[in-house]
Amino acid sequence: MGKTIELTAGDGHKLAAHRADPAGKPRGGVVVIQEIFGVNSHIRSVADGYAADGYLVIAPAMFDRAQRNYETGYTQPDIQAGIAIMQKLSWDQTVLDARAAIEAAKSAGKVGIVGYCWGGTVAWVAAARIPGLACAAPYYGGAIPSFIAEKPKCPVMFHFGEQDHSITLEQAKKVAAAHPEATTYYYPAGHGFNCDQRGSYDAASAKLARSRTLEFFRKHVG
Repeated sequence: MGKTIELTAGDGHKLAAHRADPAGKPRGGVVVIQEIFGVNSHIRSVADGYAADGYLVIAPAMFDRAQRNYETGYTQPDIQAGIAIMQKLSWDQTVLDARAAIEAAKSAGKVGIVGYCWGGTVAWVAAARIPGLACAAPYYGGAIPSFIAEKPKCPVMFHFGEQDHSITLEQAKKVAAAHPEATTYYYPAGHGFNCDQRGSYDAASAKLARSRTLEFFRKHVG
């Protein structure tokens, strides 16, 4: 369903992105932010899924600044490699790249953002630092506690796993308490529960979280 396009960030950096178009006129735009594994087959399938729900979807290759065409699986070495690349990126650059994807999606109307794992933190930071977003749905962003003082400019819906070790339930509840304006959901699952390619996949939690996110997009994006 999707195709690869090129985006240009505000500082001139060019990055790839997976673009997925709906069958008919788009209801709006959705930006999907990757985990530390690149815009791999799972992230492309997530993007294609939201396109099937009627949205123009952009999934930017956020690691292109450090290593182009990075795409991997979920083994322990893959995790270590992804963390190493993530650590080469500055948050200012990451925000620029997310903004480029949001601007591209605006051709469809209002834009929501959803992110997973590292992308969950990106979605949270984007909600605070990038004007013009209609809403944000961060999933289990491990570094969100480091950005707990950020002030979102749009409605936010958090999804956390109760058995997550990357962001513990205690940490997640502190985030929720600091941001009562956000909607927060907890699931009987671990980190990465949305990804059907990971051992931590929880089908029931993933389905419920996605239905809530989709309802959230219907309300705020279109």
